[in-house]
Amino acid sequence: MRPAAREPRISKSYTIDPDVESYVSSTRGDHSASERVNELLRRAIANEKYEQLGREAAQFFASDADRSGTKAFQEASLRTLSRD
Repeated sequence: MRPAAREPRISKSYTIDPDVESYVSSTRGDHSASERVNELLRRAIANEKYEQLGREAAQFFASDADRSGTKAFQEASLRTLSRD
């Protein structure tokens, strides 16, 4: 899951739990541990973004009481279309 165009990398130092290190080491395959960590982080970021979109969608569709502006726009559009 490597990006098509490789951007320059930034060297950072983080501490990780031993179980995370064990998981990275056992699942990295032919890639470096750094590449595996980056892959896992990209997946986690995508997952968080997907979850946030889900929360936003749920909030949008659940907020029926605050749709007065939308309903007014729809009614005005229908009036305009009925004149034509």
